Amino acid sequence: MAEESFDEYDMDPGEADLADRISLRRIEGIRTDLHDITEVEYRALRLERVVLVGIGSSSLSDAEVHRSFGELQLLAETAGSHVLAGIMQSRSVPDPATFLGRGKVTELTTVVSTVGADTVICDGELTPAQLRNLEDRVGVKVIDRTALILDIFAQHAKSKEGKAQVELAQLMYLRQRLRGWGASLSRQVGGRAASGAGIGGRGPGETKIETDRRRISSRISRLRAQLKQMKANRDVKRAERVRNKVPSVAIVGYTNAGKSSLLNRLTHAGVLVDDSLFATLDPTTRRCETSGGREYTMTDTVGFIRRLPTDLVEAFASTLEESMSADLLVHVVDGSDPDPAGQIAAVHEVLSTIDAASIPEQIVINKIDLVDEHTVAGLRARFPDALLVSVRTGEGLDDLLHRVEERLPELDALIQVLIPYERGDLLDRVHRQGAVESIEHTASGTLVVARVGSALSGFLQPYVVEDRTASL
Repeated sequence: MAEESFDEYDMDPGEADLADRISLRRIEGIRTDLHDITEVEYRALRLERVVLVGIGSSSLSDAEVHRSFGELQLLAETAGSHVLAGIMQSRSVPDPATFLGRGKVTELTTVVSTVGADTVICDGELTPAQLRNLEDRVGVKVIDRTALILDIFAQHAKSKEGKAQVELAQLMYLRQRLRGWGASLSRQVGGRAASGAGIGGRGPGETKIETDRRRISSRISRLRAQLKQMKANRDVKRAERVRNKVPSVAIVGYTNAGKSSLLNRLTHAGVLVDDSLFATLDPTTRRCETSGGREYTMTDTVGFIRRLPTDLVEAFASTLEESMSADLLVHVVDGSDPDPAGQIAAVHEVLSTIDAASIPEQIVINKIDLVDEHTVAGLRARFPDALLVSVRTGEGLDDLLHRVEERLPELDALIQVLIPYERGDLLDRVHRQGAVESIEHTASGTLVVARVGSALSGFLQPYVVEDRTASL
């Protein structure tokens, strides 16, 4: 018994998190149709047996339509559902009333009844009217792509900040989709005994939907205030790194491209690694060193996806600032995906949204161990500046570290300092934050020639023997 307890505590944090997630199993027989729910807007998204629905424009190829549906299926399965069927309608724009045309809605109702589905997932963002009309006609719960992604984020959020960000995004989405149940739920002002309003003050007051919307708005304000405070705490840590000229590298990329695996492989971070979408929501920063001992940070960030909900981008703005303030973006791409260029375009679209498109970028194509030589040759030809690696086997990772080291921002001061032997802390700081070119031990102290940032250069001025910055 004691041995089992030791193994449990010896488990890597990421592995323990993954084990807990796998141990959660959906209970068969739980249904989510509308008859069992008293308030539609507050029911939990407990997906089980689902039917996928999409709109295919004539401008899209069959491969693009299949890829979009495949991604929707992966999202649905990540949320914990079992996909039973899929329906695609070819039309230029969605129907303004029901998303699908009248005939397809009838067909969808038949399919849902035949396969015994209890949820319909639409590959797009539904308006409140489309959501209400489609639910009324099909008779089961209907959600859109945005609600599906929000549900996945809610399942995977672990930290206090991550949970607050997800709740904020959910409330912003929900506020526009509240459903009322008629005037009978309006709040009456009451008579003179109740409030003293008297004649002219009685009648329909604030309706239940108005009350819910007001409460949601109040909660959104509180969450934004909390996130602002959390952002301030993170800014303090970031300001310390900026002041000390510690370069930062952010790992960005499409969801499930292997970003967390890369951080674990390079820094032994112990971040949760799971073959599912959006397994990582909370940024993780680890300290790294170049071959010359220079210190820099590497941060794992939340993954992106095509048509990432705007509410999520806004809610996760403070987290995404790790990418905005980075000196270099390591853009990880899944080389085994049928459309790596599409992944790159989707990531670039989000980076443009958060004003991070101008940051230097190094594309890294991962999972080359899963593709054949012909595909590898095609990737090299299509992305000549990219590095091809396999995080699982370690192939190409040394080249990646060397490239990152080369692309770190250059240090702007070349100085020669004589550091007393009792100030070993200064020598350690020069090693960590600068690039040492030569070192010599003398009778008076350690003579060091190094490239350092302006902040460290000013701190070392009392020990400067020669400032060579002008010769750079």
